[in-house]
Amino acid sequence: MPITHHPLTEEFPEYRDKLHELKMNNSHFRRLIHEYEGIDKAIFRAEQGIEIVNDDYLEMLKKERLHLKDVIYSMLKG
Repeated sequence: MPITHHPLTEEFPEYRDKLHELKMNNSHFRRLIHEYEGIDKAIFRAEQGIEIVNDDYLEMLKKERLHLKDVIYSMLKG
């Protein structure tokens, strides 16, 4: 299975416009997006072998990405 990024526009295609609107108008949402994207990039780099991390740290990053995705989704629905 190819290793890919998980951009929010692909995770939530039905909320593409709302993602953009909240990102432009809500500083808290923008910070969450920035944090999500940073963690997603770190996971991608680790899975590609670009950066070496231990399994526990990678698992923690994945859990944090999932948590942020849940928070972002709840804001998109609201």
